[in-house]
Amino acid sequence: MYNELGISEKIENLSNEVEEEIKEEFKKIENISTYNSLKVLKAFKDNNISEMHFNSTTGYGYGDIGRDTIEKVYSQIFKTEDALVRNQFISGTHALTVALFGMLRPNDTMLSITGMPYDTLCTVIGIEENKSSLKSYGINFEQIELIDNDFDKDKIINRVSKNDIKLIEIQRSRGYSTRDSLSIEKIENIIKEIRKVNKDVIIMVDNCYGEFVDTKEPSEVGADIMVGSLIKNLGGGIASNGAYIAGRADLIELCAERLTSPGQGKEVGPSLGANKSFLQGLYLAPNVVASALKTAVYTARMMERLGYKPFPKYDEKRNDIVQTIEFGNPNDLIKYCQGIQMGSAVDSNSIPEPWDMPGYTDKVIMAAGAFTMGSSIELSCDAPIREPYIAYQQGGLTYEYGKLGVLIAIQNMIGMEK
Repeated sequence: MYNELGISEKIENLSNEVEEEIKEEFKKIENISTYNSLKVLKAFKDNNISEMHFNSTTGYGYGDIGRDTIEKVYSQIFKTEDALVRNQFISGTHALTVALFGMLRPNDTMLSITGMPYDTLCTVIGIEENKSSLKSYGINFEQIELIDNDFDKDKIINRVSKNDIKLIEIQRSRGYSTRDSLSIEKIENIIKEIRKVNKDVIIMVDNCYGEFVDTKEPSEVGADIMVGSLIKNLGGGIASNGAYIAGRADLIELCAERLTSPGQGKEVGPSLGANKSFLQGLYLAPNVVASALKTAVYTARMMERLGYKPFPKYDEKRNDIVQTIEFGNPNDLIKYCQGIQMGSAVDSNSIPEPWDMPGYTDKVIMAAGAFTMGSSIELSCDAPIREPYIAYQQGGLTYEYGKLGVLIAIQNMIGMEK
């Protein structure tokens, strides 16, 4: 059967060896998945989820009991005062934009303590000039770089102790950088230090790619507000769009009034048939995230055995679903990404090529044969075409499909003669 997918016996044998090597890592992932499944099931039971919550609203969306209950479920799982979970959010970047514009005012200062934010946020902030950016509204931006993959505690404490920073942004995942993704423990430690000198600053965590990877979320260790996309971890491969913002009730109100309008906020916003997919996706999410993590562990060990540089390595602690692979040359990177597309169930006959994608400074290649366009919880792989030629792989709705996609990508990269 492997040969029917174009996978050589040599690669199949390597795969078998790798799966023996990574068994213990899989057990750790399964334990976390079980814990998070317990959290989700309890939230469903406590909020009496029933078929009526699948019902849809149109128009203004007044009195949408399914939508409102979904937000209670999210609040319980994340241990927050409130949540905003809407299909009106186009993406994680859109939800982050709404949050920032909702909480910041002219002359306020936003401070990133994880260095340069993700590429698409650079335009939102105004690092890349744009007439609709935060900068154009007189909102200031500063950043403090990480040191050795950890927070620069002294510089951060010195800056926030002046009490003129309105909001601190922490990006949990690495984005298109080579740094580590941040552990819950590191986030908790820096928040505790910040609170010693500044109790009022808003601490916001971009939690994209990080949900259900650990047994705790940033909101449980002191973050005031947390943002993520539903076509990543929490949508479980079922949600076809949407995002969430969870946190303090007063901040959620500000965000809701930015998403809709002042005076209406959370009271409006039709579900348009999304409630069932949001609930079903969340229900499946702990297991789907586990599959994505297993796929990442498998990829890391396979690529390491083939002489490439994966990060993190297969036996290192994971803080998000992203697996990076340093290829060192553009040809192998492009061939691998194209192979991921070939190993997909959807659009497997398409051949992705690097292109000038809006919001990015370098050409980007994106492989994602997904049931939902752009869904990062489904097996996908993308990369900016720049040195040292690192691919960013994420997802895998099931480990089996993730594994097969990776094998096809490897075979496409090295050729059948090997």
